[in-house]
Amino acid sequence: MNTPSTPRLTLEAARALQGVLRTEIGPGLTERELYAVETRFGFTFSADHRVFLAAGLPHGSSRWPDWRDGDPEDLSARLARPVEGLLFDVEHNGFWHPAWPSRPAETSEALRAARTELESAPQLVPVYGHRYLPGTAGEHGHPVLSVHQTDIILYGNDLTDYIHHEFAGRSSSLLAHATVGFWSYFVEGGPGIDVTLPTPFTPYATSASEAVDCLRMLATERLIDRRHHPEQLIEAGLTALLLGVETESLALLAGLSRSEHEQADALFDQVLGELGLLRELPADTTDLPWEAARWELVRWWLRLIVNGSLDPGAGGDLITYEGWGPLARPQQLTALVEKTDAYNDGAAIRKGDREHLAEQIVEEAGRLLDGPWPPLR
Repeated sequence: MNTPSTPRLTLEAARALQGVLRTEIGPGLTERELYAVETRFGFTFSADHRVFLAAGLPHGSSRWPDWRDGDPEDLSARLARPVEGLLFDVEHNGFWHPAWPSRPAETSEALRAARTELESAPQLVPVYGHRYLPGTAGEHGHPVLSVHQTDIILYGNDLTDYIHHEFAGRSSSLLAHATVGFWSYFVEGGPGIDVTLPTPFTPYATSASEAVDCLRMLATERLIDRRHHPEQLIEAGLTALLLGVETESLALLAGLSRSEHEQADALFDQVLGELGLLRELPADTTDLPWEAARWELVRWWLRLIVNGSLDPGAGGDLITYEGWGPLARPQQLTALVEKTDAYNDGAAIRKGDREHLAEQIVEEAGRLLDGPWPPLR
């Protein structure tokens, strides 16, 4: 999540906001009541949502969730609606998030896989009707989303902006100050991936050296705080094991069951140590944070794009977010970034005109790989 620049909502400011609602406002929820709601329904309010409800509880319309006396089944249904709506589109409208593994052929298996992926998506908490805030404990400044299945749009840059937009007919022209994790994909029109999620590549290694290189690049991603699904670490270990790589911990990593996934990170570290890969990781020695690591990762992501292991649009998004930007926008990557922008353009999506744009990203990736590395400045 990005650090928001908006000020934290105070009780005084929240009460002023509630003054424009033109609805009944009851006593605010106490800390004990807020905690009881979170415990009962298994989520957390964001910091600004929490302050808003502590200032007063709107209840003059059924569109306001009644967190004090409301029907528990109704509240549970509101909380479940974003995920259930998205799963409806998976089942009936062919939706599949590009960051997820390949879609299973059977609809029932696709629904099961999608539901598993959604378990790691930020919880959306209803504010009013089908307007939602991410339920991120201690965080503030997130956009308010209007959510109906996969039709998800930004309805306010933060809670204050949303109230002004929905109830006073005015809103800020400023961009939203924070991302909303998985749901950012829809906020931005669905063209790219949520770059904060684990890298959505498919296994590609066909030799022991390629398998070890994959392990090293996953370790390099962790240097820049990219996280991984346990399944990715286990699958990388299993691939290495099948291709003849031998270490004491590799078989343990490759053999983890779903109930043992919490052990994946520790075993992955042990494998890295046993292979001597920790000594090979690039150091952070320049003014640009993890400059050498980012250049190595850009080259790896380019290779994944070219060999078909990473969707061109997803790879372009990653390189833009984790490479081009943090590396001070090197001119040598600008053409790739521009081709990715064209691929993500709403007009291209509406026209169904993306296949040749994806080919252009692949061609540019190949051109970069054929030159010196890092690219000449």
